[in-house]
Amino acid sequence: MTENSSQRPTSGPNSHPELPTQYAPADVEGPLYERWVERGYFEADAKSDKEPYTIVIPPPNVTGSLHLGHAFEHTIIDALTRRKRMQGFETLWQPGMDHAGIATQNVVERELAKEGVSRHDLGREAFVERVWQWKGESGGQISGQMRRLGDGVAWNRERFTMDARLSKAVQTIFKRLYEDELIYRAERIINWCPRCLTAISDIEVEYDDDDGELVSIRYGEGDAAIVVATTRAETMLGDTAVAVHPDDERYRHLIGTEIELPLTGRRIPIVADEHVDPEFGTGAVKVTPAHDPNDFEIGQRHGLPNLTVMDEHAVITAHGPFQGLDRLEARSAVVGALRAEGRIVAEKRPYTHSVGHCSRCKTTIEPRLSMQWWVKVGPLAKAAGDAVRDGRVKIHPQDMSKRYFDWVDNLHDWCISRQLWWGHRIPVWYGPNGEVVCVGPNEEPPSGEGWHQDSDVLDTWFSSGLWPFSTLGWPEQTESMEKFYPNSVLVTGYDILFFWVARMMMFGLYAMDGTPPFHTIALHGMVRDQFGKKMSKSFGNAVNPLDWMDTYGSDAVRFTLARGANPGVDVPIGEDWVQASRNFANKIWNATRFALMNGATVEGELPTPERLSATDRWILSRLNEVVAEVDAYYEDYQFAKLSDVLYHFAWDEVFDWYVELSKTTFAKGGAEADAARRVLGEVLDVTLRLLHPVVPFVTEKLWTSLTGQESVVIADWPGDSGFRDEAAEREIENLQQVVTEVRRFRADQGLQPGQRVPARLELSGTSLAAHEDAMRSLLRLQPAGEDFTATASLPVAGATVALDLSGAIDVEAERKRLAKDLAAAEKDKAQTTAKLSNEGFLAKAPDHVVEKIRTRQATAEADIARITAQLAALPKG
Repeated sequence: MTENSSQRPTSGPNSHPELPTQYAPADVEGPLYERWVERGYFEADAKSDKEPYTIVIPPPNVTGSLHLGHAFEHTIIDALTRRKRMQGFETLWQPGMDHAGIATQNVVERELAKEGVSRHDLGREAFVERVWQWKGESGGQISGQMRRLGDGVAWNRERFTMDARLSKAVQTIFKRLYEDELIYRAERIINWCPRCLTAISDIEVEYDDDDGELVSIRYGEGDAAIVVATTRAETMLGDTAVAVHPDDERYRHLIGTEIELPLTGRRIPIVADEHVDPEFGTGAVKVTPAHDPNDFEIGQRHGLPNLTVMDEHAVITAHGPFQGLDRLEARSAVVGALRAEGRIVAEKRPYTHSVGHCSRCKTTIEPRLSMQWWVKVGPLAKAAGDAVRDGRVKIHPQDMSKRYFDWVDNLHDWCISRQLWWGHRIPVWYGPNGEVVCVGPNEEPPSGEGWHQDSDVLDTWFSSGLWPFSTLGWPEQTESMEKFYPNSVLVTGYDILFFWVARMMMFGLYAMDGTPPFHTIALHGMVRDQFGKKMSKSFGNAVNPLDWMDTYGSDAVRFTLARGANPGVDVPIGEDWVQASRNFANKIWNATRFALMNGATVEGELPTPERLSATDRWILSRLNEVVAEVDAYYEDYQFAKLSDVLYHFAWDEVFDWYVELSKTTFAKGGAEADAARRVLGEVLDVTLRLLHPVVPFVTEKLWTSLTGQESVVIADWPGDSGFRDEAAEREIENLQQVVTEVRRFRADQGLQPGQRVPARLELSGTSLAAHEDAMRSLLRLQPAGEDFTATASLPVAGATVALDLSGAIDVEAERKRLAKDLAAAEKDKAQTTAKLSNEGFLAKAPDHVVEKIRTRQATAEADIARITAQLAALPKG
């Protein structure tokens, strides 16, 4: 009948350990997790002959602590890996941390500042040692927090991007890319952070609409004058040309001439460039090749000089009255000087425009000409796009593929050098006579007078781009590489599709000769507050998940996050939802405790269907349907749907219906009760195993108490046997209809839930006769006496329930109450109908107002029908 009971030993304990009356997560979770780790449940064996299943953790920063985004992502990954482990796969969830170059260096520099010293006081070698010391003492707090959440990672394989083995992988791929001319050094415009004093990549720049100024400046005199507009007036000190469109009649006579640059005395050419938009502004643009990426391209096309007028701190270096001023100070001073010369044509303040900021420190980015190391991404990005297009890698949900292609198909060369001390130092040495030598991991660097290593380090994303294979031992062909590469699936947020995923695709395909790093990319959304707003400390809505774990338990946090996990969609979450999940954990606990107290068991084979009641056959049929449904949702990464299915099956069908229906069976005793105890044990066993990947702690405690076995972590995943009993399902659905309708009627009549009333059940001709005792118990109905007089009759699902309410309610008081409610409903209907009949109102009112009134009208009509029926059902007096 099921695939589940045959996978267990047929012998076990005759009694179950007694469970406490209340579930206390704090008493359960920590000891259980340590036991799982001690027993090695989460470790992966590369020598195993089992089919592999591999997921790498998106490596959190060594400076970081667990936030709700981590908890959300880790819940999804943990659910996937726990299920695969139960299905018999050799499962590896690879843990580790990222060295987080800029963030970590900033943290340590702040600590040094408290001591009154800088990294330059220490020197590079001593500073790097200090960072390692910090990492050992304070870094990696998130590892302990991951244990709190229940992450089933292979701790013995934990990696760090600065580990010797991973550093070797970095050096190896750099050398290969360099020799294949896919890494090069060139002077180009980069995004420069004057606070962090390093270049950052395009995707590490955050753009916000800032209030600034737009200043129009007149260059030249008389008929030879040209007006240009800028938001960065200070950069005019570095102008080396003015550009116009070659077909712009206004300026054609000036092309090829020179014009004097105000404040400088320099003369600069007027050049024709097709990239100038003649419809934008005055149709003329100032060209500052060393301080603007578009101007740099114009400068390259026209052979213009690159004049740098700011240093790395964004301080003006151009000789003259502005030298030594910060860029913002210089901006005001330059505008003032131009105004004094009568050069300002127009000024607009505030002028809202998009401005780039450093994602780390929020400082305004300064485009800057600089000699840097670059990855030539063209062929690498094409390979990354082709792997998805030809189906070797699937992106889930599929509609996210367009965003991926938009990125990889338009990727610019990647600046990989950073002006930091903490990170993988670029393995290139320069000689006294201009020699350049790239050194591999097993090679001796050149030595002697005049030789020195490049001072920059690599972008952090360079090393994390190797994560799917560097963690497995590459460049050596290790057993782990052979077993666990490529990874089965990558689970990550759509927000780092470009930061991380595209880089792993490029490097994985390159290093592994066309084999992609994973088969599937499963993208999830971002966690937001209950109103859909981004969580942020500045907004005052940020949540520390550890606080919720302390209050409600880790299972409650996990289940809340899983119930919101629709693929690629942001996840709203509020504390009341976590409370509801805590209530669910308590419900599982209490229902299982009741079942154990009443003899629920997994011992022995399940009785054959002909020996089972319709109630037992119904729940087993539904159980198999749920197994199949949950499996399908797992394969489609539909965590919200599978969690919802499990929630409603467990709470509504198992606990609220099957357990309650079984109480009368247990009370009668005999063979039917014994069968029900075995079925209840089966249902709980399978349900707890289905729930385990999402709520691991409470299910572990309950499942081991129920089965007497070692751990649900290593139990078999349930299978669908194919058993279905549609007749039993229809029979119980009819029973549920009767019980639900009578309960609603009782509530409408104002009866207390526990108040017993006389009733006659007419069940002949239905399949419900066998359930009369259970129905009376659920509905608090006592047998009809000799003086029984039916005051209400409810026909439902072919049955009739006749009730005598004469002694149960004050009929006249109830009639007055209902009449008052009816009058209010009729008044509301009249008012809404009048408004909806008014053409003038409908023409002027907003759509949402009209819709609200229609909803009020529909509610009033439903109330009128309901109250009228209640009045008709009252005893006549």
